[in-house]
Amino acid sequence: MRLAAAFALSLAVAGPASAAFGAASGDWRADAKSGDVRRLERLDRAWSEALAQARAGGYGRQVKALGAVTDPRVSLSRPQPTPGNYRCRTIKLGSPSNGLPFVAYGWFRCRVELTPGGDLVLEKVTGSQRQYGNLYPDAARRLVFLGAVAWGADEGYARYGRDPERDQVGVMERIGAGRYRLALPWPKQESKLDLLELRR
Repeated sequence: MRLAAAFALSLAVAGPASAAFGAASGDWRADAKSGDVRRLERLDRAWSEALAQARAGGYGRQVKALGAVTDPRVSLSRPQPTPGNYRCRTIKLGSPSNGLPFVAYGWFRCRVELTPGGDLVLEKVTGSQRQYGNLYPDAARRLVFLGAVAWGADEGYARYGRDPERDQVGVMERIGAGRYRLALPWPKQESKLDLLELRR
Protein backbone atom coordinates (compact mmCIF):
# COMPACT_ATOMS: atom_id res chain seq x y z
CA MET A 1 0.00 0.00 0.00
CA ARG A 2 1.35 3.46 -0.86
CA LEU A 3 1.13 6.62 1.18
CA ALA A 4 -0.23 9.26 -1.19
CA ALA A 5 -3.92 8.36 -1.13
CA ALA A 6 -4.03 7.35 2.52
CA PHE A 7 -2.10 10.44 3.57
CA ALA A 8 -4.50 12.72 1.76
CA LEU A 9 -7.55 11.01 3.26
CA SER A 10 -6.47 10.36 6.82
CA LEU A 11 -2.82 11.38 7.23
CA ALA A 12 -2.07 7.68 7.57
CA VAL A 13 1.22 6.34 6.31
CA ALA A 14 1.50 3.41 3.92
CA GLY A 15 4.34 1.49 2.28
CA PRO A 16 7.29 3.89 2.68
CA ALA A 17 10.59 3.72 0.85
CA SER A 18 13.14 6.20 -0.43
CA ALA A 19 15.09 6.18 -3.64
CA ALA A 20 18.09 5.02 -1.66
CA PHE A 21 16.23 1.87 -0.62
CA GLY A 22 14.19 1.13 -3.71
CA ALA A 23 10.56 0.13 -3.48
CA ALA A 24 9.34 -1.19 -0.16
CA SER A 25 6.42 -3.51 0.35
CA GLY A 26 3.36 -2.55 2.36
CA ASP A 27 4.35 -4.91 5.16
CA TRP A 28 7.56 -4.21 7.04
CA ARG A 29 7.92 -7.90 7.88
CA ALA A 30 8.35 -8.65 4.19
CA ASP A 31 11.39 -6.34 4.05
CA ALA A 32 12.87 -7.02 7.50
CA LYS A 33 15.53 -9.59 8.27
CA SER A 34 14.38 -12.35 10.58
CA GLY A 35 16.78 -11.22 13.31
CA ASP A 36 15.31 -7.72 13.23
CA VAL A 37 11.78 -9.10 13.48
CA ARG A 38 12.90 -10.92 16.63
CA ARG A 39 14.52 -7.74 17.97
CA LEU A 40 11.25 -5.88 17.63
CA GLU A 41 9.32 -8.73 19.22
CA ARG A 42 11.54 -8.19 22.29
CA LEU A 43 10.88 -4.44 22.48
CA ASP A 44 9.05 -4.67 25.83
CA ARG A 45 11.99 -6.53 27.36
CA ALA A 46 14.40 -3.89 26.05
CA TRP A 47 12.34 -1.14 27.69
CA SER A 48 12.17 -3.05 30.97
CA GLU A 49 15.86 -3.97 31.19
CA ALA A 50 17.13 -0.61 29.95
CA LEU A 51 15.02 1.47 32.34
CA ALA A 52 15.84 -0.79 35.29
CA GLN A 53 19.54 -0.58 34.55
CA ALA A 54 19.48 3.21 34.19
CA ARG A 55 17.64 3.64 37.48
CA ALA A 56 19.87 1.15 39.30
CA GLY A 57 22.87 3.06 37.98
CA GLY A 58 21.75 6.25 39.71
CA TYR A 59 20.03 7.96 36.77
CA GLY A 60 16.46 7.67 37.98
CA ARG A 61 16.03 11.44 38.30
CA GLN A 62 17.32 12.06 34.77
CA VAL A 63 15.04 9.37 33.35
CA LYS A 64 12.01 10.81 35.15
CA ALA A 65 12.82 14.34 34.00
CA LEU A 66 12.50 13.26 30.37
CA GLY A 67 8.81 12.53 30.94
CA ALA A 68 6.92 10.98 28.04
CA VAL A 69 10.11 10.22 26.11
CA THR A 70 11.11 7.51 28.58
CA ASP A 71 7.60 6.30 29.39
CA PRO A 72 6.80 3.22 27.26
CA ARG A 73 3.09 3.57 28.09
CA VAL A 74 2.79 6.86 26.15
CA SER A 75 1.56 6.13 22.65
CA LEU A 76 -0.95 8.50 21.05
CA SER A 77 -3.10 8.22 17.96
CA ARG A 78 -1.86 9.56 14.60
CA PRO A 79 1.74 8.29 14.98
CA GLN A 80 2.88 9.43 11.52
CA PRO A 81 5.04 12.57 11.70
CA THR A 82 4.19 15.39 9.32
CA PRO A 83 6.88 15.75 6.64
CA GLY A 84 9.36 18.52 7.38
CA ASN A 85 12.24 19.45 9.65
CA TYR A 86 12.54 18.52 13.32
CA ARG A 87 14.86 19.00 16.25
CA CYS A 88 15.96 15.61 17.51
CA ARG A 89 18.11 14.06 20.20
CA THR A 90 19.23 10.58 21.16
CA ILE A 91 18.91 9.00 24.61
CA LYS A 92 20.71 5.73 25.27
CA LEU A 93 19.38 3.49 28.05
CA GLY A 94 21.02 0.42 29.55
CA SER A 95 24.32 -1.12 28.57
CA PRO A 96 25.15 -4.57 27.20
CA SER A 97 28.49 -4.51 29.06
CA ASN A 98 29.96 -2.17 31.67
CA GLY A 99 29.23 1.09 29.90
CA LEU A 100 27.12 3.98 31.13
CA PRO A 101 23.46 2.96 31.55
CA PHE A 102 22.22 6.44 30.64
CA VAL A 103 23.42 9.00 28.10
CA ALA A 104 21.39 11.94 26.78
CA TYR A 105 22.83 13.84 23.84
CA GLY A 106 22.11 17.38 22.74
CA TRP A 107 19.81 18.47 19.96
CA PHE A 108 20.52 17.83 16.29
CA ARG A 109 18.49 18.05 13.08
CA CYS A 110 16.17 15.42 11.65
CA ARG A 111 13.96 15.41 8.61
CA VAL A 112 10.89 13.47 7.53
CA GLU A 113 10.29 13.30 3.80
CA LEU A 114 7.31 12.27 1.75
CA THR A 115 8.83 11.00 -1.48
CA PRO A 116 7.27 11.53 -4.94
CA GLY A 117 6.30 7.86 -4.84
CA GLY A 118 4.27 8.39 -1.67
CA ASP A 119 6.74 6.96 0.85
CA LEU A 120 7.72 8.31 4.27
CA VAL A 121 11.43 8.43 5.15
CA LEU A 122 13.14 9.48 8.37
CA GLU A 123 16.65 10.92 8.34
CA LYS A 124 18.85 12.22 11.16
CA VAL A 125 20.69 14.92 9.28
CA THR A 126 23.41 15.96 11.74
CA GLY A 127 25.45 14.27 14.45
CA SER A 128 28.01 11.49 14.52
CA GLN A 129 25.33 8.75 14.45
CA ARG A 130 22.75 9.36 11.74
CA GLN A 131 19.77 7.08 11.12
CA TYR A 132 18.15 6.82 7.71
CA GLY A 133 15.26 4.57 6.83
CA ASN A 134 11.64 3.86 6.00
CA LEU A 135 8.59 4.29 8.21
CA TYR A 136 6.00 1.55 7.68
CA PRO A 137 2.39 1.36 8.87
CA ASP A 138 1.93 -1.22 11.60
CA ALA A 139 -0.81 -0.40 14.09
CA ALA A 140 -3.16 2.42 15.04
CA ARG A 141 -0.62 3.97 17.40
CA ARG A 142 2.72 3.07 15.90
CA LEU A 143 4.85 2.87 12.77
CA VAL A 144 7.80 0.56 12.26
CA PHE A 145 11.20 1.91 11.23
CA LEU A 146 13.61 -0.15 9.13
CA GLY A 147 16.87 1.65 8.55
CA ALA A 148 20.54 1.84 9.32
CA VAL A 149 22.97 4.17 11.04
CA ALA A 150 25.92 6.02 9.50
CA TRP A 151 28.88 6.84 11.70
CA GLY A 152 31.06 9.90 11.36
CA ALA A 153 30.65 13.09 9.36
CA ASP A 154 32.18 11.73 6.15
CA GLU A 155 29.79 8.85 5.56
CA GLY A 156 26.77 9.12 3.34
CA TYR A 157 23.48 7.31 3.87
CA ALA A 158 23.60 3.93 5.56
CA ARG A 159 21.20 1.53 3.87
CA TYR A 160 19.20 -1.18 5.55
CA GLY A 161 20.33 -4.69 4.70
CA ARG A 162 23.92 -3.90 3.73
CA ASP A 163 25.61 -4.32 7.11
CA PRO A 164 24.06 -6.14 10.10
CA GLU A 165 26.13 -4.00 12.48
CA ARG A 166 24.40 -0.87 11.18
CA ASP A 167 20.87 -2.17 10.61
CA GLN A 168 18.22 -0.84 12.96
CA VAL A 169 14.58 -1.65 13.61
CA GLY A 170 12.29 0.37 15.82
CA VAL A 171 8.88 1.77 16.63
CA MET A 172 7.80 5.36 15.95
CA GLU A 173 5.09 6.77 18.23
CA ARG A 174 3.58 10.17 18.86
CA ILE A 175 4.09 11.25 22.47
CA GLY A 176 2.69 14.78 22.41
CA ALA A 177 1.78 17.73 20.21
CA GLY A 178 4.49 17.83 17.55
CA ARG A 179 6.54 15.29 19.52
CA TYR A 180 7.54 11.80 18.43
CA ARG A 181 9.73 8.99 19.73
CA LEU A 182 11.61 6.36 17.81
CA ALA A 183 12.46 3.43 20.10
CA LEU A 184 15.24 1.20 18.77
CA PRO A 185 15.63 -2.01 20.82
CA TRP A 186 18.85 -3.97 21.14
CA PRO A 187 21.18 -1.82 19.01
CA LYS A 188 24.46 -3.52 18.19
CA GLN A 189 26.53 -0.97 20.11
CA GLU A 190 26.53 0.86 23.45
CA SER A 191 23.00 0.38 24.82
CA LYS A 192 19.98 -1.86 25.19
CA LEU A 193 17.52 0.76 23.95
CA ASP A 194 18.09 3.89 21.88
CA LEU A 195 15.43 6.59 21.86
CA LEU A 196 15.32 9.28 19.18
CA GLU A 197 13.07 12.14 20.26
CA LEU A 198 11.73 14.43 17.54
CA ARG A 199 10.15 17.84 18.13
CA ARG A 200 8.74 20.44 15.80
